Amino acid sequence: MNSSGPSTLVPVSRASWRRRRLDPEHSLGLRLTLAATAAFLVLVPFALLALLVLGAWPPLHRLDATVTEALHGYALDHPAWVALMRVWTEVFAPMPLRGAALLVVIWLLRRGARRLALWVTTTMAVGGLLGPLLKLLVGRDRPDLLDPVARAAGYSFPSGHALNATLAAGVLLLVFLPYSRPGPRRVALWVAAVLVAVLTGVSRVALGVHYTSDVLGGWLLGIAVVAATAAAFTSWRAHAGLRPVRPTREGVAPEVDEHPGAA
Repeated sequence: MNSSGPSTLVPVSRASWRRRRLDPEHSLGLRLTLAATAAFLVLVPFALLALLVLGAWPPLHRLDATVTEALHGYALDHPAWVALMRVWTEVFAPMPLRGAALLVVIWLLRRGARRLALWVTTTMAVGGLLGPLLKLLVGRDRPDLLDPVARAAGYSFPSGHALNATLAAGVLLLVFLPYSRPGPRRVALWVAAVLVAVLTGVSRVALGVHYTSDVLGGWLLGIAVVAATAAAFTSWRAHAGLRPVRPTREGVAPEVDEHPGAA
């Protein structure tokens, strides 16, 4: 009987681990699995897009060229539009957004929310490092236009402005959702976050310094990074004995509103 004991315990343990990954009664395993799956599903289209860019896929190339030429023609005829896009792209450039995230980190530290501050820092840092690295790996040149209305240095894919705007919008949204109760204020917070990410990306194409696919790549990568780090933070919450949360409705640390030191 003793010889059969060990052989029966191993498969049972393994089977229970697999079952817990999708068992609603084990919220940690289920939520981590769903979060990891969501992050993976966002990375898949980004990876596919990057491969299409590397392979210079003709339909994507034609789409990028068509949109760029159309917006460039509009920009040449509308200087006020160019001025507006320049202001927007400067205000929501990577460095100002990182500065805003730093202020949020300082504010969180003063409230005793050290782990939440670390999550904000990690998310912005990971995304900020991935962007330049992928630019070097892909090595895509920026649009070459006659009579350009704006200039930018470096490679093109993915758009650093679109990436960092998505990171900052996602981070600030998930931090401040607990302070907005369901209703107009929460809707306004969501709308503001989406507008910052979307219009920042649009401004780069409108100014002729990025292709549409560059901006799309920045958005996808930013969403994937926020989803992945939010999943890691959710894992810490579960191990710390905090209640499960729905980040897109409650933020990643809803208790920080009432008990700042808990996050």
